[in-house]
Amino acid sequence: MVQILEFQDIPLEKLVIGKGQARTRDTSKDVDELADSIARVGLLEPIVVCSTDEDDKFEIITGQRRFLAHQLLGKRTIWAAVLSDHVDETTAKVLSVTENLVRRDLNSNDLIDVCTYLYRHYGSIKAVCEETGLSYEKVRQHVKYDQLIPELKEMVDTNEVELRTALRAQRAAEASGQIDAVEARQFALEMEPMSGAQRSAIVKAKEENPSRSADDILEEAKGGGRITQIIVTLSSEVHAAVGQYARSNGTNSDDAAGMLIREALYHNDLLEEAP
Repeated sequence: MVQILEFQDIPLEKLVIGKGQARTRDTSKDVDELADSIARVGLLEPIVVCSTDEDDKFEIITGQRRFLAHQLLGKRTIWAAVLSDHVDETTAKVLSVTENLVRRDLNSNDLIDVCTYLYRHYGSIKAVCEETGLSYEKVRQHVKYDQLIPELKEMVDTNEVELRTALRAQRAAEASGQIDAVEARQFALEMEPMSGAQRSAIVKAKEENPSRSADDILEEAKGGGRITQIIVTLSSEVHAAVGQYARSNGTNSDDAAGMLIREALYHNDLLEEAP
């Protein structure tokens, strides 16, 4: 396992941004604000680099936004932690995504790219979770991006809907055996502002009766049909854990609790499909 070998000031011209960077979109977003912060209080945490095939060059593993901020400020050097050995692209992605999740949420599309890459490399969702610390649910959703039809991929790419919504919309649209792109888009747009329980109810209603129109099913969901609300009492510890699970999956506590209940029922063979 690679370790930090030393800390040193490295000239900016000796640094290259490696292919293992998890963040490939919005790399310049808010860099001016970060530069202002560094100008006021200095660099609070060093970037992480490793050696390259070129003797005088270093590859940035984590900290490309800090590097860009230093360029913006006209700095000549940056404080860096140098790893003991060169790391391959897979290891670099694992280090980068883990560091970025701690510091600032990744662009959803960047997370899709990384999860898909690591899933193809390791061959299982569990392995990706173990390497990155991401939740099983989040990895499971992001590796399914490739299964979306082009119309829904575009909606996710342009941030028109969340990936979770697009997956549910496609599942509803394919209940009749063949995916209707127009219906899939309609489901996605209407489902986006809905709760997780409403989205699940829509999918189930369509699967139970594929001949029903999208308009009919969506109208029923908006009216509160097929959804039962229950009230449970949680200890402060459990409530905090549900909140943490919700944040890690980009949802609210109500939907997170529903997801956890559905997953528990699924693993106990009381539901046919996990959330």
